[in-house]
Amino acid sequence: MNEPARKPRVAGFALFTLLLTAAFTALGVWQLHRRTAKHELIAALTERLADAPVALPPPAQWTALNPARDEFRRVSFTATYAPMPDAMVYSPGSAVRKDASGPGTWAFLPARLSTGEMVVIDVGFVENTMQDRSVEDRAVKKLATGAPVTLTGYLRFPEAPGWLTPAENRDKRLWFVRDHLAMAGALGWGAVAPFYVDLELPAPENGIPRPGPLDVNLKDDHLQYAITWFTLAGAVLIAFGVWVRGRRSSLS
Repeated sequence: MNEPARKPRVAGFALFTLLLTAAFTALGVWQLHRRTAKHELIAALTERLADAPVALPPPAQWTALNPARDEFRRVSFTATYAPMPDAMVYSPGSAVRKDASGPGTWAFLPARLSTGEMVVIDVGFVENTMQDRSVEDRAVKKLATGAPVTLTGYLRFPEAPGWLTPAENRDKRLWFVRDHLAMAGALGWGAVAPFYVDLELPAPENGIPRPGPLDVNLKDDHLQYAITWFTLAGAVLIAFGVWVRGRRSSLS
């Protein structure tokens, strides 16, 4: 191969190497930024979870609440569980409940405030690996006594389904994301608060469903991912250098 033909080939490979190295480096930097943001989130959530519970914000303030500022705020209020169909949400395990690390379902039930508004409560975890509706019915039925109950828990906001999230099973009243607004619309709960409450207390006498305190245990693998991307960037450069050296040796 003549010299003019060799130069474009080397230049093209060099450009490809540069682009690949830049992409891997950018991904590494992005993971470091995500790590910083994750640490800030963990610190904020840890502080909120440690705070003493406050009164549930009045309905006039509900539209001003948002996840960035209010997710995991501890609140305490009195409400009466409504005698309506509950919903169950399948979970492979919780990142914020150490006592619910395995598969099961979360039981969601609406509760009415003394002022008439409805708030959806995640009343706790049920070790219902087969998503059996009868298991959920037995666990939740005893809660709707008609008597007001003082509830302590954490403000949470609805999840959006992902591309691979299964559709809900209306017959079993089974969801795969914590979208209490969709549950309310499907099950006739009426207008509900834009948030739901992850129940901490009280627990039923037999502990089923099982509410409990939350603990921040968010996965933080960003440094490992960053190192992986930076290593790949270095490997690409080394491979290019070895290729160029071998090429020069073969031409000498």
